[in-house]
Amino acid sequence: MKALIDGFLKFQKEAFPQRTDLFKHLATTQHPGTLFITCSDSRVVPELLTQQEPGELFVIRNAGNIVPSYSPHPGGVSATVEYAVAVLGVTDIVICGHSDCGAMTAVAQCKCMDHLPAVSGWLQHTESAKVINESRTHANDAAKVSSMVRENVIAQLANIQTHPSVRLAQEKGLLNLYGWVYDIETGSVEALDANSRSFKPLAEYPNTCAVYSKAVEAA
Repeated sequence: MKALIDGFLKFQKEAFPQRTDLFKHLATTQHPGTLFITCSDSRVVPELLTQQEPGELFVIRNAGNIVPSYSPHPGGVSATVEYAVAVLGVTDIVICGHSDCGAMTAVAQCKCMDHLPAVSGWLQHTESAKVINESRTHANDAAKVSSMVRENVIAQLANIQTHPSVRLAQEKGLLNLYGWVYDIETGSVEALDANSRSFKPLAEYPNTCAVYSKAVEAA
């Protein structure tokens, strides 16, 4: 805890004064352009990864970067997606998985989680990705987990499109969706390409998009 307090004191003394005008503006408003959905893993820091300032990202973090399909009884993730799209008017949504993901490792390796009933129930939202991943042949356990990470990003992109606010924004041509996989060791990102349905290096293909808005598709 001391490290956190020391960090806050450093922020208050050094970082905050450098952004006084920014925080004064943000005190009464926010207009983030992107909803960034990623894992709770401590090694994944959205603002660091994307080099964004406060106010530029609206972030959802949970185990496995999961977005449950819309239902009559929506939870916190659904409410946050709805607020980001319908109220804040974000124009882009990124679902970002990552290497060495504990949640995806547990799913891919069918680890027993009887002692973690809440986690086990939560990871049922990855079932469609698991079915696809299990149908394929993998070179080794590491390759199987890596594949599961990617299939999960694809599955969660499908899930988020069941949300009414997302579908409406897409139909109006106001929202594009992106699927990323961040590699912790190399700092690289692979992005899902809408045309090839494969993951490509973002550094080489910076305009890669997973799901374009309906207006963009029509054009």
